[in-house]
Amino acid sequence: MNKIRTGDEVIVLTGRDKGKRGAVSQRVDADHIVVDGINVVKKHVKPNPMKGTTGGVVDKTMPIHQSNVAIFNAASGKADRVGIKLTADGKKVRVYKSTGEEIKA
Repeated sequence: MNKIRTGDEVIVLTGRDKGKRGAVSQRVDADHIVVDGINVVKKHVKPNPMKGTTGGVVDKTMPIHQSNVAIFNAASGKADRVGIKLTADGKKVRVYKSTGEEIKA
């Protein structure tokens, strides 16, 4: 079970964008995620008339390692760790480590 999923609000812990918040837009692989507005780089793109794209310098959001982000707890207003808890019916749910309340997906 992934502790950070698509759609979660996360806060960056390290790097150039430390302290910024954003929503996870996709998981690239098991360890990397793409967060909206975080780790944005300038990419030089050649024009491609076959695809109808113009050339130039574009902003592109690059993946970031999931260990460099933490889930944002709206109740406390801070970053929080994620734990896994079994419910009475045997399902696994994600919970905040600080409060123990379930994370709404």
